[in-house]
Amino acid sequence: MKNVLLGALALAALPIGAANAQSMFSPGPSYPGFYVGAEGGLNWLLNNNSYSMNTGWAAGGKVGYDFVGPRIELEGIYRQNNGTGVVGYPNGTFASQSGKINQVSVMANALYDFFPGATITPYVGAGAGVAFVDPSISPGCTMCSTQFAYQGIVGIGYNMAPGWRLDLDGRYYGTTNPGQYTNNNFSVMLGLTYKFGQPETAAAAPPPAPAPAAAPSFMVFFDWDRSDLSAQAQQTLQQVASAYKQRGSARVVATGHADRSGPDDYNMALSLRRANAVKNSLVSNGVPASVISVVGKGESQPLVQTADGVREPQNRRVEIVLQ
Repeated sequence: MKNVLLGALALAALPIGAANAQSMFSPGPSYPGFYVGAEGGLNWLLNNNSYSMNTGWAAGGKVGYDFVGPRIELEGIYRQNNGTGVVGYPNGTFASQSGKINQVSVMANALYDFFPGATITPYVGAGAGVAFVDPSISPGCTMCSTQFAYQGIVGIGYNMAPGWRLDLDGRYYGTTNPGQYTNNNFSVMLGLTYKFGQPETAAAAPPPAPAPAAAPSFMVFFDWDRSDLSAQAQQTLQQVASAYKQRGSARVVATGHADRSGPDDYNMALSLRRANAVKNSLVSNGVPASVISVVGKGESQPLVQTADGVREPQNRRVEIVLQ
């Protein structure tokens, strides 16, 4: 029986040594709440001087509250083992007897989960309560002996789905002396619990609407007091024409500007001549004249702020926008 106990403890500890233990045991989100569960497994009423008992079974249920780490629960379990033993009778005689030991325990347990919310969480616990036990293997008085009961628990829990948990544990369970035998038990229990009140999963927010694409824009520059296009400007306008053709349809706005080195009215007329020079070049590159608008701003919108009368190359320009 000692080998059985050691083997069960090794089984409970096995996942702790797995290669992926770090991810399995990493703490994750959890929540407090009440839970209910059912459990069952094997029970060994350990050999003693009076009786030799076979492997029995145990089954029961529990209700508890999880504080996220610490847990408390009220548990009821029925155990039964068959076996043989020497029975003493009131007349002072002894005889070998086959029979069974029945017992029901009601226990208050305190437990602790080491990694609450993780996929796998080891836990330990202890409990105390009352047990109703057969005083002997002989038939007759069934569970009529009331005893103080106690137990120690070590196990692992598997959080397999939101709210649902599977537990495997080994436990030592005993009571004060019920009669003609020593009531020491070892149990291996498999349990399933459901915890209430799991948080609702928030609906995923819709992805943000894509930002509107900026209208393609281009810029060409002019020499001082000139409206003719340089070779570089001609290359830029070819790119404008290609962009228009790729879009299939668009409005083209050519806005002319001048620096502040001349009179206002002269600069207004110069900015319009520059915008029209751009339009003519675009038309020659295959852009319909009907889709091109020309605007003159004169010196009212400089790219670089200057004093009046200053020649500034970056202000002598036409901006072309495809809308």
